[in-house]
Amino acid sequence: MIAVENVSKRYAQSVALAQLSYTFRPQATTVLIGPSGSGKSTVLRMLAGLASPDSGRVVINNVDLNERNIAQLRQKMGYVIQDGGLFPHLTARDNVALLARFSRQQDTLIAQRLAFLSDLVRLPSALLERYPQQLSGGQRQRVALMRALMLDPPLLLLDEPLGALDPITRYALQGELKTIFSRLKKTVVLVTHDLNEAAYFADQIVLMRDGQVIQIGRIEDFQSRPVAPFVTEFVTAQRGHVALTT
Repeated sequence: MIAVENVSKRYAQSVALAQLSYTFRPQATTVLIGPSGSGKSTVLRMLAGLASPDSGRVVINNVDLNERNIAQLRQKMGYVIQDGGLFPHLTARDNVALLARFSRQQDTLIAQRLAFLSDLVRLPSALLERYPQQLSGGQRQRVALMRALMLDPPLLLLDEPLGALDPITRYALQGELKTIFSRLKKTVVLVTHDLNEAAYFADQIVLMRDGQVIQIGRIEDFQSRPVAPFVTEFVTAQRGHVALTT
């Protein structure tokens, strides 16, 4: 089970999360969406162990996440951020293999996994010898995804992974990511501000505002059965984009 239970978080005078509870569906893609400051990225950071709740608990694989087990549990999750977060002084290959080498895996196993992931994300293996600054934005995100998947974690966390890409690259990677999610059958939690992207990826969309969940469902539920005026306002603001997927 992957869940947040009665989680609250404040930053100074700002409420990031307010008594939030949600259990993520296993082997499905859940998309967290909402306006800036809604708390969606805070949820993802808590699942990754990068932020701690003021109250409540975070459960990863049926274990309460805490300071004692965070290092161990992080090996069971992959985390991808908007710009990839690659180390500039390491080649793409070394970025991807970093955690595997830290875990003292055999070189032959690392090489086999690199070959599998390179094929999975459609990145020519020759590009693995380049440094991040020698790669395009789309290539860097492919490397970041490879790194997140290197230890074959059951949980994959993505924080606006396509937000910094140009529209053509973003469109291409959306299709590839959806194929990867379907193929690997992992529990995926993805944050985006784009309702069109959420509708494309999600088995379930979680719309947030002011640190709380407003509505859960699919795009059709938000359009036809909004539970609050804010849902309609949010959908209407992005209607031109949503029409591409409906």
